[in-house]
Amino acid sequence: QVQLVESGGALVQTGGSLRLSCAASGDTLTSYLVGWFRQTPGKDREYVASITARRDSFYARFAQGRFIISRHDANNTLYLQMNNLTPEDTAVYYCAAGVTGWASSRPWEFDYWGQGTEVTVSS
Repeated sequence: QVQLVESGGALVQTGGSLRLSCAASGDTLTSYLVGWFRQTPGKDREYVASITARRDSFYARFAQGRFIISRHDANNTLYLQMNNLTPEDTAVYYCAAGVTGWASSRPWEFDYWGQGTEVTVSS
C-alpha cells in the first residue's frame, strides 16, 4: 500500500510558478501509474497530468506547455512544476497512484490518493 503526502501549495500571483511535491512511502512508485488531479468546490476532480510505469508522460490540454510532471526514483517523489499560472489554476491539487501502471486519466484507475495541497492564484 502506498501513502502519498503532497506539499508545495501556496498563494501566487498570475504568471508565477510553483512546484508541487508528492512524497511516497510504503512502496516505490516505479511500478505505478502516478499523476496529479485538481478540484475546485462543486466540481468533479479534474485530471492534470500523469506518468506511467514506463515513464511515458501525459497532460491535460490546459496543462500542456505550462506544467511538467516528473518522477524522481531516488527519493520516491512525484513533482508537478507549474508555470505561467492563472486564476483558473486555483484548486486543491491531489497526487494519486494506480496499480495498473498503464496510461489513464480516469480517477477510478488510481487506487491511492494524497490529502491535497491548495494552490491559489491571485489576479
